[in-house]
Amino acid sequence: MHKRTVFFVSDGTGITAETFGNAVLNQFELKARHVRMPFTDTVDKAHQAVRQINHTAELEGYRPIVFTTLANMEVLEVIETGCKGMLLDLFGTFVRPLEIELAMKSNHRIGRFSDISKSKEYHDRIAAIDFSLQHDDGQSHADLEAADVILVGVSRSGKTPTSLYLAMQHGLKAANYPLIPEDFDRRQLPPALIAFRKKIFGLTIQPERLAEIRNERRPNSRYASIENCRYEVSEAEAMMRRAGIRWLSTTTKSIEEIATTILQELRPERLNY
Repeated sequence: MHKRTVFFVSDGTGITAETFGNAVLNQFELKARHVRMPFTDTVDKAHQAVRQINHTAELEGYRPIVFTTLANMEVLEVIETGCKGMLLDLFGTFVRPLEIELAMKSNHRIGRFSDISKSKEYHDRIAAIDFSLQHDDGQSHADLEAADVILVGVSRSGKTPTSLYLAMQHGLKAANYPLIPEDFDRRQLPPALIAFRKKIFGLTIQPERLAEIRNERRPNSRYASIENCRYEVSEAEAMMRRAGIRWLSTTTKSIEEIATTILQELRPERLNY
């Protein structure tokens, strides 16, 4: 049973409210039910939101926690005056004090993506996602000179999710290539990658964790055996050391941590906004 219901009320997608709210809630040992209420951009929708929040409060006997990112003051007023939840207004907490400090009004733009489709950054991000999909798991050698980063590592070490995260969140064109027995026999990186050594970043993983992951996909196979996993990880790490490329273990790291480390090493300017 959850102890609290958390609402994320926004006049846009709700992603900002949910991202910030979750960052705060993660500081607590709390099992909560999450309810996202996007596109609450009229007074009528605000009243509907209030009714749902208040009904939840009555059913559960606890005040729901309500994170909001509402730019429309009329809509916000309905939530502020009507809901029986604990209200955390992110714009009110941060934007309005900044307006005072900076002596300027914010643009109160409704929704994070309201005009983003016209921006160069948006189109660059779409191009990066397309590139990463086309260059997933060594599918293509074409246009590698356009890659921002090339991830290498044994199968199931986290290359694909990291590549897609770098593309979607940071607009990086990320290719990824599995290291396979033929590479270990040659004792060198895949030939197609050698010219792009400076763009390469390696991922490794503890053999025991790798065996667990592979067994979920191919149980009781040689591919998933602990002996084979130990061999592949050992050979891959030795290859990366010989090639002088940077690498890290993904065993206990989140995708966000892995991506941030790669950015720090290869593209630190992408951490500047």
